[in-house]
Amino acid sequence: MTALDAVGPAQVLAGMPGARVQWVAAEPGPKRTDCGMAIVAAVALGALERPDVVLVPGAVDVRPVMKDDRVLGWLRGAHQTTRWTTSVCTGALILGAAGLLEGKRATTHWLMLDKLAAFGAEPVAERVVVDGKLVTGAGVSAGIDLALRLVQTIAGDAAAQTVQLAIEYDPAPPFSAGSPKSAPPAVLEAAGRALSRASA
Repeated sequence: MTALDAVGPAQVLAGMPGARVQWVAAEPGPKRTDCGMAIVAAVALGALERPDVVLVPGAVDVRPVMKDDRVLGWLRGAHQTTRWTTSVCTGALILGAAGLLEGKRATTHWLMLDKLAAFGAEPVAERVVVDGKLVTGAGVSAGIDLALRLVQTIAGDAAAQTVQLAIEYDPAPPFSAGSPKSAPPAVLEAAGRALSRASA
């Protein structure tokens, strides 16, 4: 997985009053991220019943997870009782593979946005998209925005603003290159090449 896809939202959600964040996977243990760090999943999927919120992070290459029947089956079952089923970045492709995006508006990383239609979804180029209890976030850093939106919905404006201030989330990026709409053409091309090579 991409570390920030998971860690950003987890940090926000952990700051919500009464929240308990659990890291789960098909098999417990350390899970390597694409930047080399590990996140420890303490709980097996089957041991976590009826979660209120499920957040599926993405990765440069999510194809192995999209074929993992253990993960897809658990997502389908959990989605029946969740309050919110969510994804960040290419985690939306995993939701799609589980059959959860049919007829839904959804977003993902800009490079993969057109792939959502194959799952019956309507691709939307927005940072966070809410359709019923499905919430999808665009690429990587959008997970923080998604999680703040969840805190706002669950616990109210003041709680979300308190978490935002606690993590000092006040973006002022040094470049106007964080979106395909604003990035210079050469940068857009270079990013597309680099990400395509990594997922090949």
